[in-house]
Amino acid sequence: MQAEIGLAIILIIVLLADLFQKTPSPKNMQRLSCALLVILLLNNIFGSTASGEAFGGMFQNTPMTSVVKIILTLGTLLVFMQADTWLNREDTRHKAGEFYLLTLSTLLGMYYMVSAGSFLLFYVGLELASIPMACLVAFDKYRHHSAEAGAKFILNAMFSSGLMLYGLSLVYGTCGTMYFNDLSTQLVGSPLQILAMVLFFAGLGFKLSLVPFHMWTPDTYQGAPTTVSAYLSVISKGAAAFALMSILLKVFTPMVADWSLLLSVVIVLTITIANIFAILQKDLKRFMAYSSISQAGYIMLAVLGASAQGMASLVYYVVVYIVANLAVFGVINTVEQHNGGAVDRDAYNGFYKTNPKLSFVMTIALFSLAGIPPFAGFFSKFFVFAAAFHAGHWLVVFLALVNTIISLYYYLLIVKAMYITPNDTPLATFKSSTMTRACLFICLMGVILLGVCSSVYQMLTEVAPLL
Repeated sequence: MQAEIGLAIILIIVLLADLFQKTPSPKNMQRLSCALLVILLLNNIFGSTASGEAFGGMFQNTPMTSVVKIILTLGTLLVFMQADTWLNREDTRHKAGEFYLLTLSTLLGMYYMVSAGSFLLFYVGLELASIPMACLVAFDKYRHHSAEAGAKFILNAMFSSGLMLYGLSLVYGTCGTMYFNDLSTQLVGSPLQILAMVLFFAGLGFKLSLVPFHMWTPDTYQGAPTTVSAYLSVISKGAAAFALMSILLKVFTPMVADWSLLLSVVIVLTITIANIFAILQKDLKRFMAYSSISQAGYIMLAVLGASAQGMASLVYYVVVYIVANLAVFGVINTVEQHNGGAVDRDAYNGFYKTNPKLSFVMTIALFSLAGIPPFAGFFSKFFVFAAAFHAGHWLVVFLALVNTIISLYYYLLIVKAMYITPNDTPLATFKSSTMTRACLFICLMGVILLGVCSSVYQMLTEVAPLL
């Protein structure tokens, strides 16, 4: 529990710093939070990654869970680096400490989710990640329908948690235990257990924004602050995806035929419907909401693989998705803060003329999300396709490949707006903050280097069997 204890200490330090500072200072809070996260990240990388458990097996740590925590911490650090301009606004600067505290609280909940060895700890981690997230979504409660977005998020989170809790009660009622290691030998695929599995899947389906549990996502992404939307789209989605796959492999292995069929239908519907609606969007935050729904479908292809290869592919896809998506959201956030809240796609017409560097970053990130070689997104999609194909789900892979062509079209609509669509009055030239530029540079290097450094995926394949 080294990572969890370290994160808890960071939470206390940030709380005390925010409590005792005389005047609100978003810059100081950002520097402190980022510095502490860097220390935690280094500790997670160079600390012990050996397998172990605590509390009688309720908490389990493996090399793969340690890697996932490193990825989640890195993603949170990048989000913190993007937040400076937004938090320096007059209406938010006094709440900067609260933003960092709430975000770190959600990260701690995700740590518990990925290391859970019991449904009880998993549920505690899920709620710890969800409740502060609702506060973050409603952070700008007087702007851009943020309060409405927060209400929709918390209501959907409560409903999904209720479904999951009902499913877990059926698991306990039929097996008499909540521990993963014990459940794997007691689940026999009875009707009640199949219902429990479906309810559990539905509960996490809300968190992952899988169709038909996705209806809250566009409104929430649009209303939430852009930085929060970025965090919600990548970090929480990555943790939920890993937790879902690990639980399906550890607990529901006897019912693999049932959940594979369910997952196949959900994947096809998720990718197809999200792609269709993404084409129709003008607001870039709603556009990225449907993009994240589609990407969740691709991530689930790795779960369909149901193997060590699938687990390695999922984690690799998540890390690539984090850097690419945060690059896009970083540009959207920067433009929004410097140009009067512009988030409409038409506002980016001729954007290359005035801001060529940001246009370049946006283009490379969108190419990665679309899966265009030689960027990292191409290889991440290839690996999840391969995992699902090797498991025998060739029809699902084929339909996903067809949808990839559709996704390429709507990603190129933004590129077309920036480089080709004429505009006599493009957005004015501006200079983003140092931290934002550093974040975008890291994301850009990640998109490029992760596509050529095969050692990353190789390392994941080595630790995946140890899950």
